[in-house]
Amino acid sequence: MQQAQPKPYRGIGMEGFIANWYAKNTAVDVEDFRRTARMIADRLPSGARVLEIAPGPGYLAIELAKLGAYQITGLDISKSFVRIATENARKAGLDIQFRLGDAHALPFATGSLDFIVCRAAFKNFTDPVKALGEMRRVLKGEATALIIDMRNDVSDETIDQFVKARADGWINALISGWTFKHMLRKRAYNRTEMLAMTTKTGFGRCDIEEASIGMEVWLRP
Repeated sequence: MQQAQPKPYRGIGMEGFIANWYAKNTAVDVEDFRRTARMIADRLPSGARVLEIAPGPGYLAIELAKLGAYQITGLDISKSFVRIATENARKAGLDIQFRLGDAHALPFATGSLDFIVCRAAFKNFTDPVKALGEMRRVLKGEATALIIDMRNDVSDETIDQFVKARADGWINALISGWTFKHMLRKRAYNRTEMLAMTTKTGFGRCDIEEASIGMEVWLRP
């Protein structure tokens, strides 16, 4: 019997109504996207080739494109997000390529990218070690990858504070809080787990900075 292939994404399928709901609710995080974009831009030379894995509605890629002449590609497994992000970039007058693809099989040549960022999606990958290996493969020798995601050791109280500060209305706060506590946190990783995975993938350095409900994982050769 042929063995079933693993699904490339272990979260809820982000298509149609769900993708549109997510796009609307994350639009309020524009200042966070801008902060992250500035942090990345400070590390990039002009013309750098940048990949955002799972860009969703494209907000981070768009903010980064405003800051410099970068070649930015967004790779997402959701057809809805590719469509939404492409339209958002068009409205912003920015040249960003959003395309359909899988984090476990990146469609880029070995050693061809200057920077990779993956925000709020790594916990959903079916095979995170394989995804990390692909990131390392396509990065140039001295390039950097940045993973920003939730931690699984964050408390209910911290989640409540985070949701209260950003949710638009009590219904969205209720839905967001429940999602963080009962779905996303279960799939997330902690510092120890991230360090263990990165040691298997060829990255020589893994620096982790924790903040609020999440962490920034900086990966270098």
